[in-house]
Parts: sequence; structure tokens; C-alpha cells
Amino acid sequence: MNYVDGFVIAVPTARKEEYLQHAAVAAQVFRELGALEVVECWGDDVPEGKVTSFPMAVQRKADETVVFSWITWPSKAVRDDGMKKFMDEPRIKEMKDMPFDGQRMIFGGFQVVVENR
Repeated sequence: MNYVDGFVIAVPTARKEEYLQHAAVAAQVFRELGALEVVECWGDDVPEGKVTSFPMAVQRKADETVVFSWITWPSKAVRDDGMKKFMDEPRIKEMKDMPFDGQRMIFGGFQVVVENR
């Protein structure tokens, strides 16, 4: 089965276009490195929780929007190799000013255990 990397971040709403430009470059690189799919989702119905929520998890500020994204890989081995190469990719290193606070990013890799298409 496939392998998935998932991400949740808070992006300043005013920097949406800049974020989308960064995401487009990153998606192209991920695809070149073996990713099957890269999906970026701009939150428009992401409620605050009382105990936990996406906004709470990323410490979303009033002028930020939650972004939920994932990358689908054919295997963990392809993902591990792709991620290593991604970090050394010149196009990624050139993106100096990320349009979000990476310290508040939530991310992880997941084995797909159920898939119903």
C-alpha cells in the first residue's frame, strides 16, 4: 500500500498567493522525486475546538488560515529517499522566506491501512 505524509500549518491569510507559489514549486519537486500526489487544502470551515482542533494544534492567530496537505508516495522507501533529496534540492534551498511559521507545523508519515476508492 501507499505511504502518506500529512501536514497542518497556519498561513497568514494575506500571504495566500505567496504560499501557493511556494506550494506549487514544492509539489513539482515532490512529484519529480517519486510522489504520486500532492494535495494542498486552504481551510474554509475549520472550527475552533473546546479540547482540541486544527486551529488549536497550530496555534492559529486571528489573521491566519489553517492549511491541510498531504503527499502520497508509492512506498515508505520511496518517501524516505524523496524527502532526503528534497532537502538538498536547489529550488527548495532558494525559497528562503517561507510564508508560514514552520515551528507550528504538524507533520507525520503514515502507513495506509484502509483505502476505499
